[in-house]
Amino acid sequence: MLVISINNADYIGDYKINFSFSDGVERIIDFSDFLNKARNPMTKKYLDKNLFKRFSINYGDIIWNDYEMCFPIWDLHEGRI
Repeated sequence: MLVISINNADYIGDYKINFSFSDGVERIIDFSDFLNKARNPMTKKYLDKNLFKRFSINYGDIIWNDYEMCFPIWDLHEGRI
């Protein structure tokens, strides 16, 4: 079984992040629909682009504010959120 991790994630504007995965795949993910449709205020607050840009890569995962918001790597790898 192939284990995928995020090697790098770069904020590229609006709510888009360019991901580079450990298997060489690169993918741009637009989080705008997800954030605009969110009902949870803990998630909705990331419509503030200054907060959205403050993600980090931790153990191969993308996280915001100590796992307040995170996404399954495989979904990101496949371009789904």
